[in-house]
Amino acid sequence: MWRRYLMWFAHEHIDFRFQEIQSIIKLFDIPIRYVEKPCTNKPYWIVEVPSEEHVKLIASRSVLLKNCIELWSRAKTGARLHSNLKQALMNKSGKWIVGERSDKDSSELDICPGELISSCCSSDISYKVHVETFCNHFSMKEKVDKIEKFCYLPLNGSVNLKKPDITLAYIEFYGIDCNNVPEEPYDLFFGKWVADGQRDLIQAHSLKKRKFIGNTSMDAQLSLIMANQAQVSNGHIILDPFVGSGSLFIAAAHFGAYVWGSDIDYMMLHARTRPTRCGQKVRTKEENIRSNMKHYGSESKYLDVIVSDFSLPMWRSDLKFDAIVTDPPYGVREPTEKIGIERDNYSLSEEHLEHHVPSKVEYGLPQLYSDLLNFAARHLELHRRLICWYPVVRSDYSDEELPSHPCLELVANSEQVLSKLTARRLLTYEKIKDYTSDVHIDKSMVMPNFRFYFQGEIFCNGGNIASREKRKES
Repeated sequence: MWRRYLMWFAHEHIDFRFQEIQSIIKLFDIPIRYVEKPCTNKPYWIVEVPSEEHVKLIASRSVLLKNCIELWSRAKTGARLHSNLKQALMNKSGKWIVGERSDKDSSELDICPGELISSCCSSDISYKVHVETFCNHFSMKEKVDKIEKFCYLPLNGSVNLKKPDITLAYIEFYGIDCNNVPEEPYDLFFGKWVADGQRDLIQAHSLKKRKFIGNTSMDAQLSLIMANQAQVSNGHIILDPFVGSGSLFIAAAHFGAYVWGSDIDYMMLHARTRPTRCGQKVRTKEENIRSNMKHYGSESKYLDVIVSDFSLPMWRSDLKFDAIVTDPPYGVREPTEKIGIERDNYSLSEEHLEHHVPSKVEYGLPQLYSDLLNFAARHLELHRRLICWYPVVRSDYSDEELPSHPCLELVANSEQVLSKLTARRLLTYEKIKDYTSDVHIDKSMVMPNFRFYFQGEIFCNGGNIASREKRKES
């Protein structure tokens, strides 16, 4: 019998929710059925999976998932919720009884198998009932009053509020508009808690706790989402070709991957740039990517970082990676550069060659993304993934402008809004066929002048909007 579960999400990064869960489901090859179609206006899904172990696997990876509950009853009113539970006690069929539905997405008339409840009623099983609301608040007395309404359930065990054997959850959903809370909830749920998501990792990996960060260090939660969408797993080898301060390494290594990176910025890789944290004047000797890895107990997963120009081939043609996870520079807070010189017919004498520091020219975004997709087509294992951010001007955005490659399929596209004018999109490509020398993409693809829009907004608003979150973290 497939079990029915309520998957409750944190109501943030909503556009990433479906893609993260789908990536995890595909990673573990978990079959799933949607009892109700997932909706961005609700912080929950109702799903069916073959066993409790499957839903625990999902919870063991997802950072957008708050918790999973084995659903016993769902209704629009308290009376219907309790009626469903009372009928469930008499349901000996061993399966859900699906009621007639006027709305194909409504499951409030469905009756759960009685065995789900009876399995928790033994006298040697302690329990507690947890009451939670979304977009509303209850006093302790109100919570107790609601708990006492479930007195008809044959729970013979003792109450243990600290370490119960099982936790029963009662949830009331009042919508997502905090400024217009209705008197009665839109949805009510009751069931047994099964597992929590990985929300604790967001604080554990917070930029505030790291020894080494830079101006563009990736937010901990987004780094973990990227690792999930890359389907990172134990033993994988991951590359970040624009590694910066190595924030994406932390998330990938947490899920068991070996990490390798490169960057053209020598000063950043050797922690000689200006400090990012407010009030810090000079960087310490301990500030480097390896120190961050050591701090999280994942130093053994750190292969190395290399100072290199991504536009110049340096890797063996037969080298393959299990995933490429990166955040390329957009030319706003970090320059887009490659080695080059604007003068024609320039030559360097042998006496100056030994101590020569190569000059740099602008690495245009169209060429950068063309090189990135071509590199992924060459160096990704078949059916593995490239995860990268792509800057857009919101008013001008269309799916047609996204970079593409004949060997790569775009399987996910989620938006993070930065400001009224600008956003960036997390693109997930999957390699669908092997690269051949006759396959290439045009390096002259047209991209909007993201830097122009972004700097114009900085001027109008008196500050860098997209860096506000970064300043809070540091």
